[in-house]
Amino acid sequence: MFRSKNDGSITSRRFVCSKEGFQHPSRVGCGAFMRIKKKDSGSWMVDRLNKDHNHDLGEQTVYVNKFSTASKKFIEEETNGMVSMDLGEMNTGKLIKRSRESKIGTDWYPVLLEYFQTRQAEDTGFFYSVEVDNGSCRSVFWVDGRSRYSCSQFGDVVILDTSYRKSNYVVPFATFVGVNHHKQPVLLGSALIANESKECFTWLFQTWFKAMSCCRPKSIIADQDMAIQQAITEVFPGAHHRFSSWQIRAKERENLRSMPIEFRYEYEKCIYESQTTVEFNTTWNSLVSKYNLKGNAWLQQMYDKRESWVPLYLRGKFFAGIPIGETVESIFGTQVNGQTPLREFIPRYEQGLEQCREDERKEDFNSFNLQSFSQTKEAIEEQCRRLYTFTIFKIFQDELLQSYSYIGIKTYEEGTICRYLVRRSGNENDKHAVTFSAVNLSVNCSCQMFEFEGVLCRHVLKVFKLLNIRELPSQYILPRWLRNAEYRILCGAESRVSSQELKAFMIWSLRETACKYVECGTTSVEKYKLAYEIMREGGKRLY
Repeated sequence: MFRSKNDGSITSRRFVCSKEGFQHPSRVGCGAFMRIKKKDSGSWMVDRLNKDHNHDLGEQTVYVNKFSTASKKFIEEETNGMVSMDLGEMNTGKLIKRSRESKIGTDWYPVLLEYFQTRQAEDTGFFYSVEVDNGSCRSVFWVDGRSRYSCSQFGDVVILDTSYRKSNYVVPFATFVGVNHHKQPVLLGSALIANESKECFTWLFQTWFKAMSCCRPKSIIADQDMAIQQAITEVFPGAHHRFSSWQIRAKERENLRSMPIEFRYEYEKCIYESQTTVEFNTTWNSLVSKYNLKGNAWLQQMYDKRESWVPLYLRGKFFAGIPIGETVESIFGTQVNGQTPLREFIPRYEQGLEQCREDERKEDFNSFNLQSFSQTKEAIEEQCRRLYTFTIFKIFQDELLQSYSYIGIKTYEEGTICRYLVRRSGNENDKHAVTFSAVNLSVNCSCQMFEFEGVLCRHVLKVFKLLNIRELPSQYILPRWLRNAEYRILCGAESRVSSQELKAFMIWSLRETACKYVECGTTSVEKYKLAYEIMREGGKRLY
């Protein structure tokens, strides 16, 4: 964007290919661009155009005349605010006409644009995109370099926080949230959602996917709405969609409010205490029959979707230990919500984000500079004390201590396979089956704690003690829980990811490290000299 030296008004804009430059793994220095220039009459014209790309293109299209009207409308809106947007939404040569109305006030676009431009000048990793529909701006997505880097570490589990929907809202503000190695919420992207159609959420997920170097989450926590379900299936096939607890609770109150207390007790016992699928199905069908609810459409719908909300079906899916049935609080707390006025939105957003990252920095400092206390003399505890963050080590340590209250009995053995029954002393009901293979030291427990949380359970630790296994096998130490999680590519991740993902990991890791030098080095002249000397000397070893 170029401005007049006289009055600061915008004189021209330059749109480039999404593969321009080399700041991102997907960019290859493409020189294709279009420049529009403002004429003295106030209208705009294309005065420069280079259509030569240095890479293969997707679908080849020719823009037809009917596009010109939409383009004119689009440019007219741009002069009033939102401008430097991702034109990829129009690269099919067609503008999909939808009879939908944006819930975002037009006064938000110029404010956000100014904020985005400021952030881009400060952060080369800052990314934003705007959904364009029939020439009009709709949804908006943005994410800074720090969040994109965090996604390379903690993008395996993603929460789409749409808590703005809990009340009458002014601004449909939503966030993508992950869980870091301290079990703290970490921001992975922000958005204003134009409406709640499948097309809108599909665009949002596709844009997030593109911004995050094609990171594919294993699990997603989001609302139950059909539009969201369809969008997740389309953009993230294979990811497990878990329904938001707050929405399930709200729908239970709405659909079951006329039921007696006895039903509620039996209903919750069925959901939260069933140990097998057979037990759940039997109890559920008995409940429906007993209270004559076979014609209840909502209950039938929830039963059909049981794998997305019933704890029994979720235990074997990785959710970084985010408790089932509990509401995930907004990463911004009460600072930013659907009622936040325009003039306060950006300051509150920045303040909330900085507080979140300050909390993470404090935990990083504690994990690297303070030592947890050992409760046993076992080598396995010392191993995890060195590797895990404070938070994760406490979880592991508690499981280790609890394992002393359990008894392990071998019930089966054939070749290298052994099966154990592990039960709590004095409690016959608290028992689990643990299967162990000596070939690669693989183990699994019927409680499925490791599959759900990524930390081994007390039952497995009991079996390890019986087998005199003194250290955890490497496959049961997840890099995302380590104190040096930000360097996860050094922990064997390079053998499990694509070359594109690996390059993205390295880019965000190096960029974040460099940013820390810059931030610290600009606090004084002395620190600047020291930081400069460190980077200069380090740079000599790279060439």
